[in-house]
Amino acid sequence: QVQLVESGGGLVQAGGSLRLSCTASGRTSSSYAMAWFRQAPGKEREFVAVISRSGAGTSYADSMKCRFTISRDNAKNTVYLQMNSLKPEDTAVYYCAAANSFPLVVAASYNYWGQGTQVTVSS
Repeated sequence: QVQLVESGGGLVQAGGSLRLSCTASGRTSSSYAMAWFRQAPGKEREFVAVISRSGAGTSYADSMKCRFTISRDNAKNTVYLQMNSLKPEDTAVYYCAAANSFPLVVAASYNYWGQGTQVTVSS
């Protein structure tokens, strides 16, 4: 099993940037493909980005691929999500997730989840 803890969320103005981190404990994160999802109030959980075990492969939701970058540092058991040019519609709770296969874009396919970190973008 792996435990995931997200950090780095907060309040930012439109056009600003944030970097989210997800640190894994227990079984090392390099055993898993890692992804970010987000969920806004009243909406379903939405795929953001996923990265392969080695970091060589990535996949993004179309609406975010030009602004967000997913990366990982397996030595630190940490996955990152760099978010640039943030918009008010990016406001959501962002979740880190782990899965045995890559690339998976459906939330139900993921076995392990963090508790989420709130990102709020003001206009």
